[in-house]
Amino acid sequence: MQELTHYVNGQHVKGTSGRFTDVMNPATGEVQAKVPLATKAETDAIIAKAAEAQIAWAATNPQRRARVMMKFGALINENMDKLAELVSREHGKTLPDARGDVQRGLEVVEVCMGAPSHLKGEFIDNGGPGIDLYSMRQPLGVVAGITPFNFPAMIPLWKMAPALSCGNAMILKPSERCPSTSLMLAELLIEAGLPEGVLQVVNGDKEVVDALLDNETIQAVGFVGSTPIAQYIYGRAATNGKRAQCFGGAKNHMIIMPDADMDKAADALVGAGFGAAGERCMAISVAVPVGEKTADALIERLIPRIEKLKVGPYTAGEDVDFGPVITQASKDRIEGLIQSGVDQGATLVRDGRGMTLQGYEGGYFVGPTLFDNATKDMDIYKEEIFGPVLTQVRAGSYEEALKLTMDNEYGNGTAIFTADGDVARDFASRVNVGMVGINFPIPVPLSYFSFGGWKKSAFGDLNQYGPDAFRFYTKTKTVTARWFSGIKEGGEFNFKAMD
Repeated sequence: MQELTHYVNGQHVKGTSGRFTDVMNPATGEVQAKVPLATKAETDAIIAKAAEAQIAWAATNPQRRARVMMKFGALINENMDKLAELVSREHGKTLPDARGDVQRGLEVVEVCMGAPSHLKGEFIDNGGPGIDLYSMRQPLGVVAGITPFNFPAMIPLWKMAPALSCGNAMILKPSERCPSTSLMLAELLIEAGLPEGVLQVVNGDKEVVDALLDNETIQAVGFVGSTPIAQYIYGRAATNGKRAQCFGGAKNHMIIMPDADMDKAADALVGAGFGAAGERCMAISVAVPVGEKTADALIERLIPRIEKLKVGPYTAGEDVDFGPVITQASKDRIEGLIQSGVDQGATLVRDGRGMTLQGYEGGYFVGPTLFDNATKDMDIYKEEIFGPVLTQVRAGSYEEALKLTMDNEYGNGTAIFTADGDVARDFASRVNVGMVGINFPIPVPLSYFSFGGWKKSAFGDLNQYGPDAFRFYTKTKTVTARWFSGIKEGGEFNFKAMD
């Protein structure tokens, strides 16, 4: 059985704690590797090494740091299939979906190739008599990224690429369920020219998380996961004087107006609701058709599409639609929530419980599940299921549908399908959700914008990637300057080579 490692100072390092956790194969339920869990002492030592390496990296000019990102992006492209295989093997998502996971992270790396333009400060001459004022963006120092299991490539890349491009060192703690992708990305960064020690990968559980939050050297923490943990990390980081951007759960609604193209809406719902087995913070888990005719028409179209979905391991081919959920505990929880929906009076249109596949009887498979006539007091509506369950809640009017979305405690993503531009503009303007799709089911912004939710989906002032990332991973210094010495004599007649 494979024993995984930490990645410290450019080397794979075995853990010394003697504590390990199993990395499961979600398709079979079998243990495929063991990953070490670091102690607080190990974590503190790794942070100290990162702090040493960060000094020279911060002094490296931004253009040279950007060149590392250029090489890194090329290496990710060259190793796309290997990275996707790692994602699929430990997470269970299909290979096409895994490639998308890597690709969306790569796109953030590509934006970071232009980091010098994002790191420019401001200048004004003669702000006062003979006085110039200018500002500069400088790295924070050592920062931490704590990333989830559901995007083993994308979210680590969302954290590390901007942080490193700004001149910081980073301690990355990936999910202990899917650590191998982060370890390979760290290898590729060293191959791309990142100095040893600037990125350290430490595996662990709550002990490592608390060590990162309490260590005085760590200046900022980025987290993606569940809302309770996001709130915990944000609170503890803030108490310790650290910056924090912590992204939590979601319950994303999609409103379907009577004038929407029902076939396109149904296609969008199936992909957004069941892709990656629903284990996405941007999954559409609630469909809100406006009017009984709209609801009936939508259900009529959803049923045959759902019946055609192919569920299986990633090794079954490129035509698999989605794979298993991450753990047996996740499967049990999802199936328990499905039962609660039945018990509380929702109409179970398609039941995905009890699914088994020949040869994969121990796998954590849950079939696509569809509810109709759910209400906002039911557990299947209130809780983030994080599984392949789509719940339809019928609304009598646009205002009722909008209120349903706005009253929900989460505010990550939402969408509306309509042919009416006025309705779409009103929805985008009024809805209290951070990312909005118009005839677009999963409105994840492109990498040169920023990703972030509202309400209990996010804690902190700045979003992930894009312009906000460069603000989050730098601090601004403003200089007021006045000179008395006059103009110096002499000149230089050639360009000085870049150091």
